Amino acid sequence: MTQEELFKKLIAHCKEYGFIFPSSEIYDGLGAVYDYGQNGVELKNNIKRYWWDSMVKLHENIVGIDAAIFMHPKTWEASGHVAAFNDPLIDNKDSKKRYRADVLIEEWMAKQDEKIQKEVEKARKRFGEAFDEQQYLATSPRVADIVAKRDGVHKRFVEALDKNDLVELRQIILDCEIVCPISGTRNWTDVRQFNLMFSTQMGSTADGASTIYLRPETAQGIFVNFLNVQKTGRMKLPFGIAQIGKAFRNEIVARQFIFRMREFEQMEMQFFVQPGTEMQWWNEWKNTRMAWHRALGFGDEKYRFHDHDKLAHYANAATDIEFNFPFGFKEVEGIHSRTDFDLGRHQEYSGKKIQYFDPERGENYVPYVVETSIGVDRMFLQIMSAAYCEEKLEGGDERVVLRIPACLAPTKVAVMPLVKKDGLPELARQIIDDLKFDYNVSYDEKDSIGKRYRRQDAVGTPFCVTVDHQSLEDGTVTIRHRDSMQQERVAIADLRRMVDEAVSFRPLYKKIKE
Repeated sequence: MTQEELFKKLIAHCKEYGFIFPSSEIYDGLGAVYDYGQNGVELKNNIKRYWWDSMVKLHENIVGIDAAIFMHPKTWEASGHVAAFNDPLIDNKDSKKRYRADVLIEEWMAKQDEKIQKEVEKARKRFGEAFDEQQYLATSPRVADIVAKRDGVHKRFVEALDKNDLVELRQIILDCEIVCPISGTRNWTDVRQFNLMFSTQMGSTADGASTIYLRPETAQGIFVNFLNVQKTGRMKLPFGIAQIGKAFRNEIVARQFIFRMREFEQMEMQFFVQPGTEMQWWNEWKNTRMAWHRALGFGDEKYRFHDHDKLAHYANAATDIEFNFPFGFKEVEGIHSRTDFDLGRHQEYSGKKIQYFDPERGENYVPYVVETSIGVDRMFLQIMSAAYCEEKLEGGDERVVLRIPACLAPTKVAVMPLVKKDGLPELARQIIDDLKFDYNVSYDEKDSIGKRYRRQDAVGTPFCVTVDHQSLEDGTVTIRHRDSMQQERVAIADLRRMVDEAVSFRPLYKKIKE
């Protein structure tokens, strides 16, 4: 099965099992907008809890806020979004489809890396145990040609981005013979810039209405509240402000399911520091955030850092944490050193003094900022991609299982009476009543016990508890573990303790702090 086929199966699975639905589907949907179903919303809320608690509970100097989506229009002038929040777009004249020029070039470079890896695998098969990968990469003429071509394009690409040279971006696309995925042709238009912010009107009459924007990021709500939080919380540098909230971008090239959407959710933390210490904190937050991802146990090799080729107008350092999705390594989180750009600009545009008095240094100054920004939806897709597994079992059977970390699973326990009579459903309900105050628990009595197990595997439920006639006699039940499918007999009185140990966030938090 190819990675593309796997991704299509994952998308279908998300809909079939109540994780994600196309928005307004009865009206044929709305492009790049999705709704979270009954299982999706539970997983999404658990992801947000994992992030929020790891930020706010584990750090005494980080607090949270919830800023409004609507903000004064001058906010976006000060932040630079009105003037500079653009994507370079190019159209294919034959398919009439629009693409981001930078993404087309980045995907071409990624394909060169794939070619190199294919050459390595062919050589590995040819030479067997004697194969030395590093020596092969250093001496293979074929690999050298691919690397030279990729590096040459990369150099031109970085220079074009730095100079905002749209003509050169188009020329790179032509020189690399990049074709439209739909038409297969290279009949491209010129590259042009397109602002991504959604605008709307606020006011009681059309004539008196003013233009405002749906926020394209949540960070500015933190910056304009810097003094409110600092003074009311008596916060001392360094300290952070965390926020989870919706953001909106008019993405022309929205694809790859929920990876790039027009309405999405961000988890952002802005960490305010003394000027001159920002690089130390940037490196520290890089390590902390990578530990947060790796604590989930999907494999360290699935993550990597990718430094930005072009820095945003507000940054002096930036890197992404990328995850190996079925469609390749892509960004899930950004760690940026934003300098004093944001607070300084809001001070300039508002005419209000936005500074911190440092009692140790005896002076006022505008703090520098280190940002960690992660997309909830991309994190959701990361977890689903890593957790989705098709297994062949003994006897020729197959199952689809979501190996979601137990603490994040939508449902923690499914309770099942073996038959729908003889008092078994009543006992099952008693068990649910005892567990439901602490966990999301489901009741399932339809179909054979085997089919019920498969159904719970497909939604990632870590534990299935089967109530049978022996349960009435000795107060024990059979608990089945999702990943191993092993079953054990346990006392009903011990269930809550067992589940609590398995679904706790505590082990993950300890890994982050190690």
